Amino acid sequence: MPGGRTDARRGNGLLLLGISLGYFMVMLDTTVVTVALPAIGADLSGSLGGLQWVSNGYTLTFAALLLTAGALADRHGGRRVFLAGLWLFGACSGVSALAGSMGVLIALRALLGAAGALLLPASLAVIAHAWTEPAARARAMGVWAAISGSALAAGPLVGGVLTDRFGWQAIFLVNVPVALLAIALTVRHAPADRPGPAKGVDLPGQLCAVLALTGLTWALIESEPAGWASLPVLGGFTVFTLAGGSFVAVERRREAARLAPMLPLGLLRDRTLATGLFAGLLVNFGLSGVLFVLSLHFQRAHGLSALGAGVAFLPLMLPTAFNPVFTGRLVGRIGARRPAVAGFLLMGTGVLVAAAATADSTAARVAMAAGLLVLGFGVSFAIPSLMTAVVGAVAKEQSGIASGALNSARQTGAVLGVAVLGALADTASGGSGTRLALLVAGLALLAGAAAVAAFLGRPAGRQSPARREAQARREAPAGREAPARREAPAGRKT
Repeated sequence: MPGGRTDARRGNGLLLLGISLGYFMVMLDTTVVTVALPAIGADLSGSLGGLQWVSNGYTLTFAALLLTAGALADRHGGRRVFLAGLWLFGACSGVSALAGSMGVLIALRALLGAAGALLLPASLAVIAHAWTEPAARARAMGVWAAISGSALAAGPLVGGVLTDRFGWQAIFLVNVPVALLAIALTVRHAPADRPGPAKGVDLPGQLCAVLALTGLTWALIESEPAGWASLPVLGGFTVFTLAGGSFVAVERRREAARLAPMLPLGLLRDRTLATGLFAGLLVNFGLSGVLFVLSLHFQRAHGLSALGAGVAFLPLMLPTAFNPVFTGRLVGRIGARRPAVAGFLLMGTGVLVAAAATADSTAARVAMAAGLLVLGFGVSFAIPSLMTAVVGAVAKEQSGIASGALNSARQTGAVLGVAVLGALADTASGGSGTRLALLVAGLALLAGAAAVAAFLGRPAGRQSPARREAQARREAPAGREAPARREAPAGRKT
């Protein structure tokens, strides 16, 4: 029996490693490509718009397909969908290293985003199936979050080392052995899971979401070279408007017919959930946009190598490797709103400090490092707080939809951040465009702080006693039950 328990623990540990490595690749690919963009542009003759699409091709499909990927994991089983995502991610990574043109690389990045969308909800489904005891599952998810989250810190540095030593192709080739190891561990140790009830996949809603996000991204990227009144830009905004309106109509119709909409619009009536999704969009708008703009600025304006740019980003990335643990404990004690507000204030302040430090001098470099450090602490306060608030705003059986919606909102923010801030940075030569982009990002994040302070966790209007009790349970710090309502003595009105 002791030997059997030891073998079981070892098997679970190896399974958790395999699951975490799968999502580690997904997170790594959101940041590892950032410092390699100038090398990719030089080798493949890419314009600024092309480089924006290299970054956004990944995050766009990742954002648009997350909710559908969650439905597929429920329908076909997390293990099966997770393995499919691993095979697709490894194969597309290997082929990406062979890309000979910007168009081919952008298409492959879009496929990588689709594979990443499969991996995120499926990995959580495998954890839920393999660790059935709540405390053990919480510990497993903590390890999963720590390993995968460290990819954000490692991305720019790993990308810089690989690009300088072996060329930009190496940032994709490194995924292949990681994917194969994750596949071997999952096949060997993941328990077989039975497919769930046959829930319909919302294909019309999915198509409308992809078209709307693609149209908006196209219009924003093309606005700088073509002009706001140009036919491509107006066409992109038209596609966005029509597809966005169609998405709302489709989701309403499916919700009324009880056909499992991709995003139940009724959930957005909850003020905490709606605010959390908007705030999640702003977090990645600032983070991904700043990474994109500063990576080009460090290498083009300051003449840094890819490795030098990766080192310059370390102050931003280091807090994300350890501070979320502290944030989780803080949220457990005082709730999510105040840590989230603090996170947005730190993010906005850090970006504004960086905006004032774009010159190439020793004092400016020190100020830039300080600004990025403050931004990193802000991100590590905001994201765990928002996740707790959003998941806690819905019923238990809707937590998967809520977390998927938050991740979709965050990745949508990343797409918009690269498109909008990249276009602003290109409007002026030298450092003035970079300063303008960072100024806009900083002000947007400070506006996010105001929105979170005003609406996150604050119920709208008068509520029934039952709803007040449900709200109190959602907002109560983890591990502490909200006090039960006392019953009035017979004959006395409450």
